[in-house]
Amino acid sequence: MTAASGLPPAPPGLSVPVIDSHAHLDLAAAHGLDPVAALDAAEAVNVVGVVQIGTDLISSRMGADLARSDPRARAAVALHPNEAPALAVREGRAALTSAWAEIARLARQPEVSAIGETGLDYFRTPPEGRAVQEESFRVHIGIAREVGKPVIVHDRDAHADVLRVLDEEQAECVIIHCFSGDAAMARALAERGWYASFAGNITFRSADDLRDALRIVPGNLLLVETDAPFLTPTPHRGRPNSPYLLGHTITAMAEIRQDDVEALAEGTYRNAETVFGAWAGSGR
Repeated sequence: MTAASGLPPAPPGLSVPVIDSHAHLDLAAAHGLDPVAALDAAEAVNVVGVVQIGTDLISSRMGADLARSDPRARAAVALHPNEAPALAVREGRAALTSAWAEIARLARQPEVSAIGETGLDYFRTPPEGRAVQEESFRVHIGIAREVGKPVIVHDRDAHADVLRVLDEEQAECVIIHCFSGDAAMARALAERGWYASFAGNITFRSADDLRDALRIVPGNLLLVETDAPFLTPTPHRGRPNSPYLLGHTITAMAEIRQDDVEALAEGTYRNAETVFGAWAGSGR
């Protein structure tokens, strides 16, 4: 199936189950796999659970529907930090306020396990949009606190302000997705008891800072993700990513940390269940 679709071949299956803590299955169809087919391909190599991430109302509703129908999926709902200011420009303040209300409504559904991805992105959003972006971040943290669910944070070129807002809003359970900081950022998260989730860019040649950070993240605060269809790990960088490729990232992480692959996979599985709740198990 993967060869016919143009996707990379699957790596050998993991000997223990693992969970992809962050993927965009709503984008899978563009690369030859619908969301259920992507879950099937993942399960075949022992990636038994995937957290489908919301970036707008469409993907957030899709994630809730998928998680309701397939126990291998969990949903996170949010407006992406680049979507919030863009929505305000496109449709006005009332539309943004209405979207926040819809996210809050979805967040209360039992199949929704987290609020995300929200956060700050200073790479794509220009300075004039950052006030709305930060406001949206604060709204999402408030929703997460109200419903008692973790907040999944997108942090691009905004480390200090991300920490500032999380601290000011007294965020509780926090996951920094696709960790992009350095060792100092990793220590800051560990001091607060927050999670760092690593993706396929840990395998990139230029990612020495990420590897340094990975080595010092406490094992009980470590998660793994694909961010599919983005950040495909070596040896398939440049091709579409999918949850079934998570084994490449897990293996690389174990090598960097000088850990046993099975032990690392088991640890990230336990952490994912601590954050998102006990998985219903593989299979439908």
